[in-house]
Formats: sequence, C-alpha cells, structure tokens
Amino acid sequence: MRGVMVASVVTSTAEPMTTSSVSPPALRREALREALLATVQSLKERRAAEIDESLIDDYVALNWLEWNGGGLRLTTTGDNVCKQLSSGRVASL
Repeated sequence: MRGVMVASVVTSTAEPMTTSSVSPPALRREALREALLATVQSLKERRAAEIDESLIDDYVALNWLEWNGGGLRLTTTGDNVCKQLSSGRVASL
C-alpha cells in the first residue's frame, strides 16, 4: 500500500488594510500624530490652555507627553515621533 501525503492549505481571511478596515484606535493614533507638531508648538509658545483636553489625555496615555510639576512636556517617545514627522518618514508605532 502506498502512502498518500495530504497537504492542508491555510488561507487568510484578513482583508487588506484599507481606510474602511482600519480600526478606530488606529485612526485616532494617526489623527494624534498629525496634530502632534502643532500641539508641541502650542506648548513651546506657552499656549497649553488652547490644547483640547482629550488630545492631552491621549498623548499622555501614549507616553508622548507627560505631566511635570503641573506642566506638560514632551517625552523621549514624543520627541522621536516629532522627529519622524519632521523628516517625513512614516513609521508604524
């Protein structure tokens, strides 16, 4: 009797990443990236009161900004994101 080799093929049902298949958190993170440079500029100009509280909360949660003595400052991670944005590189975080 001859042995029969059976191969199973696993196919992916995942859809390619399109705007419609991107999760809301990923969309929010991209929106935060797009607003980060303007947010940092507001901090440099001492206009933190003009930054939306939801932005601040999300930046702190992402460790892009941190509270320091009652003020906000850019973290190392946030600085790296700014450098990526300034250089035009798109990086997946």
